[in-house]
Amino acid sequence: MTTMLVLFGAVLGLVLINVPIAVSLGIVATIAMLVSQGTDSLPNLAVVTYNGATNFPLLAIPLFILAGAIMNASGISQRLIAFASALFGWVRGGLAHVSIGSSLFFAEISGSAVADVAALGSILIPGMKSKGYPAPMAAAVMSSAATLAVIIPPSIPMILYAVMAETSVVQLFVAGVVPGLIGAMGLMCMASFLARRYNLPRGDAFSWERVRKTAREALWAFALPLIILGGIFGGVVTATEGAALAVVAALFIGLAVYRELDLKHLRLAVVEGGMQTAVVMLLVATSALLGTYLTEVQAPQQLAKAVSDFTSNKWVVLALLNVVFLFLGMFLHSAAAIILVIPIVMPLVKLVGIDPVHFGLIVTINLGIGQQTPPVASVLMVASSIAKASVWEVTRVNIWFIAVLVAVLMLVTYVPITGMGLVEYFYR
Repeated sequence: MTTMLVLFGAVLGLVLINVPIAVSLGIVATIAMLVSQGTDSLPNLAVVTYNGATNFPLLAIPLFILAGAIMNASGISQRLIAFASALFGWVRGGLAHVSIGSSLFFAEISGSAVADVAALGSILIPGMKSKGYPAPMAAAVMSSAATLAVIIPPSIPMILYAVMAETSVVQLFVAGVVPGLIGAMGLMCMASFLARRYNLPRGDAFSWERVRKTAREALWAFALPLIILGGIFGGVVTATEGAALAVVAALFIGLAVYRELDLKHLRLAVVEGGMQTAVVMLLVATSALLGTYLTEVQAPQQLAKAVSDFTSNKWVVLALLNVVFLFLGMFLHSAAAIILVIPIVMPLVKLVGIDPVHFGLIVTINLGIGQQTPPVASVLMVASSIAKASVWEVTRVNIWFIAVLVAVLMLVTYVPITGMGLVEYFYR
């Protein structure tokens, strides 16, 4: 336990002085190995790092990132926004509902909350401000709605968790469907409450003709998640193969159907996807070093024993782990938190009888909330930047939406059938 606390404290200390997380993990792991094993351990560092980043399911991450970048460059996001506007724009605070509805649709394509808020927020946040929405309100709605992208499949944090916990990514995807829909409805209810409080305007009157027109234009955008997720859930393709299918489908739609994707935009999409992938993969590679060291000193087993000596009640353990991940989410990127902590806590999770898929869903929602809570708050920062609003002003509004997400977390944690019902029905 002492070794684990020292290592974690060292990593956190380096992060707080602005050393990149991946570099911090690599430095701490290398020093720990040198101190405990001497220079004989050095030849193994490259092998461990390489093996950590070449796990086959991890290929889904760069492919989903690339697919999302191509879809954003090919006009799909604009068509989703137009359809959501036709459905929800007529109510008071309609653009807030459009933001949540658009995120719900885009979440089934991107798998990344940051990609969601960057793609949709650049259009919807200025649109809300032009209609009289306070900038903090516009940013808060878009930021919290983007969290749906990590709950509803496909989800990049779920893929990472599945690899680290050695569990089924497909079952995790299925587990996220109902909580994601509940979260979307909860956010819409909160948006309606705040719309009355801020006296936000209504949009255009509802028109079935407009709904039909925008639905026709967005038909190919709707077909994408049906093809990809249908293939994954139906067992036709794996999650990694589904991600490759997403890239091919996005290229086809952008080049042959909508014809808005040219070589310039394709190049930018590939560069953006490559940069995001490099960040995640470097984290995975360096975390493998630390994970190997912790395994060798049996730190996870020591943690499991220490907690089980205190309590073996899985609901109490889940409460403790919720607090841990909510706290970590305030300071670490979701990928870093998963990579750093999951290998340590999994022996404890299994020891007290928590289903790994259930726990993966809980971790994902926790870290989605962490993307909304300063000081790190990666999604909140992007939304605030687009809205040109103070992070703390946005947070004062966003706290209402965070409360909804916490309620979803509690529901998923203590009423497991919320997320596990579909998993039990289809796979067990």
